[in-house]
Amino acid sequence: MADLDTSVQYIHGIGPARAKSLAKLGISTLGDLISWFPRRYEDRSAVRRIADLEAGESACVEAMVAAPPTLSHIRKGMDLIKVRAVDESGVLDVTFFNQTWLKDSLRQGETYLFYGRAEGNLLRKQMASPVVEPVGRREQTGRIVPIYPLTAGVSQLMLSRSIRQGLDACTSILPDALPDDVRQSHQLCRIGFAYENIHFPASPEALELARRRLAFEELFLFSLGLARLRSRREVAEVAPCRDVDMAPFYAALPFTLTDAQRRCVDEALSDMRSGRPMNRLCQGDVGSGKTMVAAACAYFMVKGGRQAALMAPTEILAQQHYENLAPLLEGLGVRCALLTGSTSAKIKRSVGAQLAAGEIGFVIGTHALLSQGVEFSDLGLVVTDEQHRFGVAQRASLAAKGTHPHTLVMSATPIPRTLALILYGDLDVSVIDQLPPGRKAVETFSVPGSYRPRIYAFLHKQVDEGRQAYIVCPMVEEADQPGDERKAVTAYAQKLRQEVFPDLRVAVVHGKMKPREKEAVMAAFSAGEADILVSTTVIEVGVDVPNASVMVVENADRFGLSQLHQLRGRVGRGSHQSYCILISDNKHEETRQRLKVMTKTNDGFRIAEEDLRLRGPGDFFGQRQHGLPGLKVADLGCDTQLLRQAQAAAEELLSRDPTLSTCPATAEQVTRLFTQKGDSLN
Repeated sequence: MADLDTSVQYIHGIGPARAKSLAKLGISTLGDLISWFPRRYEDRSAVRRIADLEAGESACVEAMVAAPPTLSHIRKGMDLIKVRAVDESGVLDVTFFNQTWLKDSLRQGETYLFYGRAEGNLLRKQMASPVVEPVGRREQTGRIVPIYPLTAGVSQLMLSRSIRQGLDACTSILPDALPDDVRQSHQLCRIGFAYENIHFPASPEALELARRRLAFEELFLFSLGLARLRSRREVAEVAPCRDVDMAPFYAALPFTLTDAQRRCVDEALSDMRSGRPMNRLCQGDVGSGKTMVAAACAYFMVKGGRQAALMAPTEILAQQHYENLAPLLEGLGVRCALLTGSTSAKIKRSVGAQLAAGEIGFVIGTHALLSQGVEFSDLGLVVTDEQHRFGVAQRASLAAKGTHPHTLVMSATPIPRTLALILYGDLDVSVIDQLPPGRKAVETFSVPGSYRPRIYAFLHKQVDEGRQAYIVCPMVEEADQPGDERKAVTAYAQKLRQEVFPDLRVAVVHGKMKPREKEAVMAAFSAGEADILVSTTVIEVGVDVPNASVMVVENADRFGLSQLHQLRGRVGRGSHQSYCILISDNKHEETRQRLKVMTKTNDGFRIAEEDLRLRGPGDFFGQRQHGLPGLKVADLGCDTQLLRQAQAAAEELLSRDPTLSTCPATAEQVTRLFTQKGDSLN
């Protein structure tokens, strides 16, 4: 008998090769399989007549094959199947590429459902490579169809069929993480109904019930975990930090901190003087000066007789922090060091010995700081940059090298202020809501693809003036195939090199590259060894190139506003006027509104609020923005009210059962969720 820990090879049709492909998605057991939730849905339940098809829109059509399909060999590796289908209203010409088996499986006189993008005109309707299946099968048409994240060797149909088998085997033994009283008081469906209808929704209403139940469960477990972290933090006591005269630090700066920066510094120093460990988030827009807040805190800690560490997610970012901060702090008597994966073994040993002896006051590094050979004499402050790139466990691993050290985490990800206070339940929140004076706003334009020749000419002009540029491409996924970002970005860069910018240096970076390869390309671009960097969103954080003045985003409608704002933040970091050009041919009114917001403001917090307002709750028939790694269903942008309800339920449960002894399934799932996120409650 199968259970949730049974290997996916239990499923008919999944052998070693497919199991290996599924493992790339993190799917190894039946529990993993049925918890692989769709990323969006397509409503294919409405069937249209051929005459009612509108060009450019995807639709489902029930039509009879009027003549035997024809096969044509266009060229080597390219076969074309043509099918004429009819209903009482008209004729539909359907073409399929390299699907030769359809010649024999589509039979004249039989009726099928076709789902695809309609083309043509009033007189002649067409579809290219639609999904097709016999009427009544209802696997890929005639219903609300889930669209899953994929990998090579895994198709939508294969995954859907496997999940069907997995649910049939395991639905009756699914553990329910919600106590009955919580489920009933919030009018939530049972776990079996939720899993069935998140994968195979019987109706839009059933899908909403399932999604709401699973989203509430995730937020409830998340809230329980954060509350337990908070309770541990509240019982810890530490000796208050020595007071330190900050005047020399402020006097050494080549500029005056903004009022917002000074406020954040004062809040952090107040925490460190309080007698309890600081656990503070410093949230500021791109370019708002979070690093100087961290430098002030490090100066305060080291001058008070203890040590400080700053952990960055990439080597290039750690190197940039070191180059910016070490000259300032060493001039004030704070010894600094850099420790990354590229640091030689000899230097690592030397830095480690000096840290252990207390001779180095401030160390900047990457995950290398977590290695066993790195010990501190008296670590008093841990700073993590781009906090969403690290889990609680990684922050805790560094903090464990000291005794209740103070923690400052920094993030440039714009989150609405009210949402940040809810989301970071284990942290106090400081917000830098000012930019340094004199910083030039990035001029932003939203244009159709027909502007590309003008954009390319503008890029060339900028490079001729000594500047550099980014071009970002989204990873485009088809309904039944995973996107290949390496292929898409490399092909685009090759076209630019050969046809558009043959005289310029065009570099490429994408997420499929090894970390060392990515960092090498970014470092070369930062050093001015390339004029244009073609990339996926891998450059969203972690690279600071003041000489880059243009950011071009292809198919900008495929990105969320907050992500677009992060991308825009890669330029405008130097003294030159910078530009962001958003290219989109999507004419949908909401899309045009969203992109227009980007052209009107550079305030990341306003953009986050507008993103939340425009998308609204409950919009899951399309691309969805996920607010937190580890949450599969809940959307922290749309589910704010649900989050508040889940938090209240979590607090009520913990008030009567702090150890969760009466609901072991809940306790187990809390631990599992935080473990999956790379965090730990142990």
